[in-house]
Amino acid sequence: MNFFSQFDVLSDMNTTTFPAKQRGSADFGWLKANYSFSFARYYNPENTHFGKLRVLNDDVIQGGAGFATHPHANMEIITIPLKGALAHEDSTGASGTIRPNEVQIMSAGTGIEHSEKNALVNAETNLLQIWIIPNEANVEPRYNQQYFDESQRVNQWQIVVSNIHPGAMRIHQDAVLSRLILEEGRTISYKMHFKENGIFLFVISGELSINELLLQQRDAVGIQDVEEFNLKANKKSELIAIEVPMK
Repeated sequence: MNFFSQFDVLSDMNTTTFPAKQRGSADFGWLKANYSFSFARYYNPENTHFGKLRVLNDDVIQGGAGFATHPHANMEIITIPLKGALAHEDSTGASGTIRPNEVQIMSAGTGIEHSEKNALVNAETNLLQIWIIPNEANVEPRYNQQYFDESQRVNQWQIVVSNIHPGAMRIHQDAVLSRLILEEGRTISYKMHFKENGIFLFVISGELSINELLLQQRDAVGIQDVEEFNLKANKKSELIAIEVPMK
């Protein structure tokens, strides 16, 4: 069976579901990882990316453990902690610790080396790491992190990454990342910011409906060929929307 499934429940939309239980996974002891797309030892030739979204890893790092210094180039890397704290150091001299409600961006560009470590000794850190293929190669590497107030995403889209929205973090791509906490019974619409983009919705917690399509914790759906659509929270839900070019 394919990793993903096509549904026709959303009229006039090209929709691909990514069930949580069908994600790739790995358990290294110090790291438990779930992969929405092919990554490291997990490879599925039918599931390598969604448009310019190359990676969405759901990582749980044990206390005091982490990723040793390693290189990247020509990738926009976005890290969103859900629980705990993550300490960062890189070859540009940047360093910092990010916690829930913060977002970290690293433009690898011409090349950068970095390490990421659970800043907590006796507790797990859970994070989402997102890689987006840039629209410009070999840019100067840079690092940034920013705090976003959780109250500003309750029943409204909080845009955390965008080149066209004031207050959002910038990357080298026409992508928009938004966070949302939607209370039970509430409905909200999403309107695409770029005509040729698709959107990847990842449910962090709760239960959502898009017409007849039901999404539960850690499920995801990719949607294309739509200008606007509605979401309904069957339970209080938290999600992230990743809008990216498809070509």
